[in-house]
Amino acid sequence: MITRRKLLLALGASTLATALPAYAQTSPKIRRIGFLAARSRSILANPEPYYEAFEQGMGKLGYVEGRTIAIEWRYADGDYARLPGLAAELVRLNVEVLVTHGSVATQIAQTATRTIPIVFAAANDPVGSGLAASLARPGGNITGLAISSIDVSPKHLELLKTLLPKLARIAFLANPDNSSHAAILKSVQAAARTIGVKVLAVEARKAEDFESAFAKMVQEKSQALIIAADAFYIGLGRQLAAIALKKRMPAIFPYREQVAAGGLMSYGQDLANHYRLAAAYVDKILKGAKPGDLPIEQPAGIHLALNRKTAKALGLAIPQEFLLRADEVIE
Repeated sequence: MITRRKLLLALGASTLATALPAYAQTSPKIRRIGFLAARSRSILANPEPYYEAFEQGMGKLGYVEGRTIAIEWRYADGDYARLPGLAAELVRLNVEVLVTHGSVATQIAQTATRTIPIVFAAANDPVGSGLAASLARPGGNITGLAISSIDVSPKHLELLKTLLPKLARIAFLANPDNSSHAAILKSVQAAARTIGVKVLAVEARKAEDFESAFAKMVQEKSQALIIAADAFYIGLGRQLAAIALKKRMPAIFPYREQVAAGGLMSYGQDLANHYRLAAAYVDKILKGAKPGDLPIEQPAGIHLALNRKTAKALGLAIPQEFLLRADEVIE
């Protein structure tokens, strides 16, 4: 005989059994993203907001860390030799999308996988370097945002010449592990020949190389310095700025965060915006888009920043027209 108590328990169990599948169907799926980072994420050593900008971009699109998305971060800490192993780790984790920081990390990611979609947040000349077939249709498993370091490098020389009218010898600091720096150097050399300026190429692949690199610049009587755009150099903006000031070497950097860290001036794109925009690519791919069909974007807008305090410490008189031309003057 079925008692009233047994009947109520049976009905309750039936209701719960019906509700559980419905709840399971509405629970959001956690999407796993890999991020191959060229540098570390020490906030104190690296004040630029790039990785945080990517997270903010994902957040604005409705993704919540731990609830709807999980980001697998792998940091090379500025040692490019570690990138292949870190890329292999992310491939083994079978992430749904692999986001990369810098040209070198992107090339290594593309070598590691031809199936997992890759979104590069910032890469130099993606077509010329062989990363993509074209900007409009990159093809394969890759897309992202291009930076214009090669195109703006002659402008770096022009800005230094404006501040130093008697400029005759400049140094160009490059990372030998970054294949895009050869093209940037050629662009600088071509521009320098037209105005009779000699270029000294100097290499540094790790922080310990900076002192000897600057010593060579001083020995060769370089009057100013162009620092190439490099994911490793970005994280060491404060250290590079301090050495340049100590050596009395006016230097131009690619990004304004390096000027905020004490560098003299910069001319380049808003790189933090690149990382925010990279989130939109990830979102489209998670919703079914093929990376090879998504055009590579080249965000417009070049930012000129000047650190007036550093200029004063270097004994430089900044022309008024230069100050008016700057998008940002950091005191």
